[in-house]
Amino acid sequence: MLRRLPRPSFRLWLLLLLLGLGGLIAWLDPWQEPVTGPVPTDEAGEPDYFLEEARVTRFDAEGRPHQRLESPRLVHTPHDDVTRAVTPLAHMIDREGRLWVANGNEGRLGPGGNPLTLSGDARLLAPEERWQLDTETLHFDADLGHAWSETSALLQQPPQRMRGERFDAWIHDNRARLTDNVRGFHPPENAQPGRANADTQEDSTP
Repeated sequence: MLRRLPRPSFRLWLLLLLLGLGGLIAWLDPWQEPVTGPVPTDEAGEPDYFLEEARVTRFDAEGRPHQRLESPRLVHTPHDDVTRAVTPLAHMIDREGRLWVANGNEGRLGPGGNPLTLSGDARLLAPEERWQLDTETLHFDADLGHAWSETSALLQQPPQRMRGERFDAWIHDNRARLTDNVRGFHPPENAQPGRANADTQEDSTP
């Protein structure tokens, strides 16, 4: 013969309800302040603001987005009106709608947000053209659509690669140029893998 279990008492239900509410409040914890890193300092002075997990978009004169910058931290110093970024990732869109991507270990936006300077393993990618540029310091003027580097640069469009002392790219014209002591590696179409490995002097526009 089956026996019915006794129904929980009112006090037991109330205890369970209070425990559940306590656990929910502890999980939500609306009064806990977000954990942030130390306020950054710079030789230019104390920052007036800094942003974490930032995503900043610039618009051209016609109101179209043409540059987006993402960074774990952006710091602005009012003394020089410069914004500094940690491991920035930049997306630029030219007048034809082509995408250009650039990144570096550090970034710097000049007064008014232009130009953008990427330093430390800086890279510029042209996904549609399938080429990439690697250099130490890369500058980009969003108003002119001009990217350039005055440090040694390696331009690759597999299987070709070229190296030079200066690089210029005009994204609106989809044009790039290496100058000063340019050396290129261009394997012939019928070359077997591993056979063509000598650099040849080259002075051309990719």
